[in-house]
Amino acid sequence: MHPGWGFRVITVLTLTTGTIFIMWLGEQIQEKGIGNGISLVITAGIISRMPAAIHQLFVLLSPFAFSRRQIQPFTLVIMAAFLVIVVFSVIMITQGQRKIPVQYARRIVGRKIYGGQSTYIPLKVDTSGVIAIIFAQSLILLPATLASFIPNPGFQRFAQALIRGHILYTVVYALLIIFFCYFYTAIVFNPLDLSENMKKYGGFIPGIRPGAPTAEFLDYVMTRITLAGASFIAIIAIFPDFIMAWLKVPYLVASFFGGTGILIIVGVMLDTLKQIESHLLTHHYEGFIKGGHIRGRR
Repeated sequence: MHPGWGFRVITVLTLTTGTIFIMWLGEQIQEKGIGNGISLVITAGIISRMPAAIHQLFVLLSPFAFSRRQIQPFTLVIMAAFLVIVVFSVIMITQGQRKIPVQYARRIVGRKIYGGQSTYIPLKVDTSGVIAIIFAQSLILLPATLASFIPNPGFQRFAQALIRGHILYTVVYALLIIFFCYFYTAIVFNPLDLSENMKKYGGFIPGIRPGAPTAEFLDYVMTRITLAGASFIAIIAIFPDFIMAWLKVPYLVASFFGGTGILIIVGVMLDTLKQIESHLLTHHYEGFIKGGHIRGRR
């Protein structure tokens, strides 16, 4: 009830030690296993909440726990359909790319001819992934944290309006996600450097002049596909609030229909599958037929 400095120091040391141990486990998985270690640990933590969510859902369905059912069986069918649609949409957006064709000019060096090949630049629709949601959540929770230290009535009302379930929270949260999607994309994607590297090696986009025009074209395309990806991520982030308000289910159940959880689960599973397929492509496995080999899917 009244913890002293001894309790605080032990708590800080315990949390720090536990975090370092989890990071070490993630590094061991990444070095000696398959997949991104710390991401797999986070994904396991999210999936571990699924049995509790399913149990809570069936309690709400049972007429014995309450005088009447809190949710109807038809609501469960709607939720299952929504879950399939959300997972499918997240996979499509996560894997979505805009392929910009690039042609390399032929160069004759001595008796050899270099270049003359066609390739493409893959521009991802969703560059930021879950990073934008994490940044937006951290920023939108700041007023509520400051309100516990600032006893100003006006600031308290403003902090109350930025609580999950309010219209202002939903609008500000969606706008912050869109902003951070553009912010993260601007940091990791530099069209000027990309156009200069293409020009250096004799590459050009058909119909676009090398140099500054290429950089402007890439920036034009990236700005527009980022808007589609950012809008989708914002919709996925606020979708659990919509499920809670419409179907009257608790947040533990609704959280599996969007937000950071579904993006992390889908992203980590796709990345793990890619790594497994890359290992299968580089190894040969003995089959049941003598002398036969099983090759990985291409």
